[in-house]
Amino acid sequence: MLLIFVSAAWGSAFPLMKDLIARMPVADLLAERYGIAALVLAALRPGSLRGLPEGTWPAGVLLGLLFGVGQTAQAVALHDLPSSVSGFTVGSYVVITPLLGLVLLGVRTSPRVWAAAALAMAAMAVFTVLRGTGEGHVSPPALAATLLSAVLYAAHTLVLGDSRAARQNAYAVTVIQLGTIAVMTGVLAAPDGLTLPAAPGDWAALGHLSIVACALGFLARSWGQVHVPPVSAAVILSAQPLWVTALAVALYDEPLTAGVFLGGGLIALAMLLIVLPAGPPGRGRRAPAPVPPSRPSG
Repeated sequence: MLLIFVSAAWGSAFPLMKDLIARMPVADLLAERYGIAALVLAALRPGSLRGLPEGTWPAGVLLGLLFGVGQTAQAVALHDLPSSVSGFTVGSYVVITPLLGLVLLGVRTSPRVWAAAALAMAAMAVFTVLRGTGEGHVSPPALAATLLSAVLYAAHTLVLGDSRAARQNAYAVTVIQLGTIAVMTGVLAAPDGLTLPAAPGDWAALGHLSIVACALGFLARSWGQVHVPPVSAAVILSAQPLWVTALAVALYDEPLTAGVFLGGGLIALAMLLIVLPAGPPGRGRRAPAPVPPSRPSG
């Protein structure tokens, strides 16, 4: 349920990001979005970053760099790439994740999970490429940058699921990775100064992006992946286009077409393959290390 919430929160963020990028530099928007999210979580639990076990800070910084570089590359490339192609290319991380897991971590994936990943990719095609044909020229450098972002998102998913520090101190690791992204994008934005939202509506959009999509979304993902394997998490998170489409139908009167029902059905089937019991726990993947009880923090 936490990962489904993350999928919905991140899906709702896409049209807001695309709208704000038209009026704000990418680096400025990302720095403000992740900076606010990190400050809010740190303020809610001021002692969360004190007395952390060894390895917690490196894990959080690595996660922040992986996701931050991926999101920056995706946002910059979006200027020279049709949104449908960008969405489908980024969505390919649902297949890249098990491949990277096999190569780098030796994690085996069951045929059932591979089938779910294939269904998720088919849904991505329905929601993006098949609904957005003829949008314009595809820039090879922008496509390569977007594919790099998909690889980095896959690596982020694997590191988050495999990191003992992330499992033991989910809250602290979330704050550290959000802060890392804010610092990284802030350095990119600093030479020209930060551009702030100009209208109340833009501030409201930034608030949603910061609090719901980033602060709550990243925290829910960190806790959710304590219990859900990385590849299964990637399949659940791939439902983002479904939420984007639902938002477009609800707020912008976009018609409900056969493609919407087909894509939604494929996503639902993929998620059912993931969440329904298929056999003894741990079958087809490496057993995770035991997680000791979380220590209390401020």
